[in-house]
Amino acid sequence: MQFFQGLNPDFLSSGLKILAILVGAFLITHFGAKIIESAIAKGIKIKDRTKDGAVKRQKTLIGIFNGALRVFVWMVVAMMILSEAGLDIGPILAGAGLLGVALGFGAQWMVRDFLAGMFIILENQYRVGDVVCLDDTCGFVEDITLRKTIMRDLDGKEMHIPNGSFKMAANLTHGYSRAHMDVAVAYKEDLDKVIKIINRVGNQMAQEEPWKEYILKPIQVLGSGPDKFSDSAVMIKVLGETQPLKQWDTLREFRRRLKKSFDREGIEIPFPQMAIWSHGKPKK
Repeated sequence: MQFFQGLNPDFLSSGLKILAILVGAFLITHFGAKIIESAIAKGIKIKDRTKDGAVKRQKTLIGIFNGALRVFVWMVVAMMILSEAGLDIGPILAGAGLLGVALGFGAQWMVRDFLAGMFIILENQYRVGDVVCLDDTCGFVEDITLRKTIMRDLDGKEMHIPNGSFKMAANLTHGYSRAHMDVAVAYKEDLDKVIKIINRVGNQMAQEEPWKEYILKPIQVLGSGPDKFSDSAVMIKVLGETQPLKQWDTLREFRRRLKKSFDREGIEIPFPQMAIWSHGKPKK
């Protein structure tokens, strides 16, 4: 008690005010995050084609708006604490304004990144959890901010890509994914028989667990005939639709089943071969 009685009343009053400001900032960010989460969940629930897509977009928007709220609140808190400590924040604000103008001229690329990030989010181009290709760079989206997109490729490399640095964004997992591949068979095979086998394997797979939970449209031959004639094989295009991110697992299982079916039916999958002719008499 003697310690508090010996303190300057103004100092004690300012300290209590600063403590109240910090507590208020914590409460605002905490309950503000809850409000943001609830509002976003209600606002976009019915806009995505699948539940998984809605969850991805909710997580992306919640993370971005919560980050913006924290930055805004703590900037205001810093100004209030400086003012309560007796510092004149007028020159600080004026200096910040001049610094902002200088940075605006010298860092136009940053403004470009922020604007591009806003359009990525508002237009729902891709979300956290999607697999995308940004120009020639492809990977799994781990995080999105207004300034950059963070992705990880199959080698585990984490890539930080400014949102304004790419011209084309291809989303491989928005709503649904397509499972497609070329099936090569020898020229001697009966194409009608081959097509029936491929379609049968695709239909059977779509009716069995766990694949029927992932497959939206069974893998089937595209069209009524081969896609093209290559040097040593007839190429048949197959196509199906799956839940996002399930196309690769589905294709691996489809290839395994198709290979076994071709083996049972005696269908040849060609491979490069080389014929060698010997000229002249062999040396003894």
